[in-house]
Amino acid sequence: MEEFHKVRRLPPYVFEQVNRLKASARSRGADIIDLGMGNPDLPTPKAIVDKLCEVVRDPRTHRYSSSRGIPGLRRAQAAYYQRRFGVKLNPDTQVVATLGSKEGFANMAQAITAPGDVILCPNPTYPIHAFGFIMSGGVIRSLQVEPDDGFIPALERGVRHSIPKPLALILNYPSNPTALVASLDFYKDVVAFAKKNDIIILSDLAYSEIYFDGNPPPSVLQVPGAIDVCVEFTSMSKTFSMPGWRMGFAVGNERLIAALTRVKSYLDYGAFTPIQVAAAHALNGDGADIAEVREVYHKRRDVMVDSFGRAGWTIPAPAASMFAWAPIPEQFRQLGSLEFSKLLIEHADVAVAPGVGFGEHGDDFVRLALVENEHRIRQAARNIKRFLASTAKQPNNVVPLAAHR
Repeated sequence: MEEFHKVRRLPPYVFEQVNRLKASARSRGADIIDLGMGNPDLPTPKAIVDKLCEVVRDPRTHRYSSSRGIPGLRRAQAAYYQRRFGVKLNPDTQVVATLGSKEGFANMAQAITAPGDVILCPNPTYPIHAFGFIMSGGVIRSLQVEPDDGFIPALERGVRHSIPKPLALILNYPSNPTALVASLDFYKDVVAFAKKNDIIILSDLAYSEIYFDGNPPPSVLQVPGAIDVCVEFTSMSKTFSMPGWRMGFAVGNERLIAALTRVKSYLDYGAFTPIQVAAAHALNGDGADIAEVREVYHKRRDVMVDSFGRAGWTIPAPAASMFAWAPIPEQFRQLGSLEFSKLLIEHADVAVAPGVGFGEHGDDFVRLALVENEHRIRQAARNIKRFLASTAKQPNNVVPLAAHR
């Protein structure tokens, strides 16, 4: 049977191949150390869980909730932006709650995209940034560029060679998967470019609170006038270890927020009210929970960089996010990231995310998630050390897998 049109536009899900291999290995009894999926393993802080339990006992909260978020939650998010970034938002017109930042991005694409609209998107990037628009009929123009002096020239080329003119630009810093961080000066240049060329900016700031070297990542909305062209998406999944709660936000330009709110009103009734109340409680807290989560990831990062380096695999230390973007060791680079990821599962009992899953320009890398404790990360390093030593002695052992590429 022929696939549906929108499904045909989506490529095979690269990560599913790794997941199948991982499940098969576990069914054989292998102890797979999973550094692949960015699925936080830390428990949600007790005070947030207690607030949920308190509110859920009130049967009035069991009814349909508000699609755009209850007023107290929207006010809490606006207050967070004021404290953290010095950005003033109107909680009634410039804030909407989403079922995680992923849903927010996908529904924003539904709200603003006409068939054939061009979207400028960094490559590699988190898949929903591109495929949310592809599923909505848009066309992606990939930018293989970092948040540096080459970014604006890349944007200029993207505009010059796009018909029709690009509708929107995707930003994601700290980046998933590359962990790169943008400066406020960078955002100033991008906002000026977007205003000059009448381009919408959609910024994914899901990792704003996971940083390690004393420099909190900025928001693009800190740039004066950015709100004229920008919406920013955040998530509570990593910041408060609440991935299964599915709570995020879109904030910024009133016209864009209104469009997203209208689309959402047809699709959902919002998160369960007790979840929204507990989320507001978390946002109104003193920040201690965020600091504890940040410190855990910081320690794991240091352990990974040190132990993997001693194992023979140099991992650049990420400045932020819960990921390391690791170049494939030179002797395996010709295999590509998918085949290298398969090798690690089969021969080192370690799962990683192949870089090609984030775009073709990521194929020389794999993404490592800091979602195992320090002991398990050191165990992964020992497994990899044995694997690297065995392949150094018998390099032909990896040749058969290369043929699968």
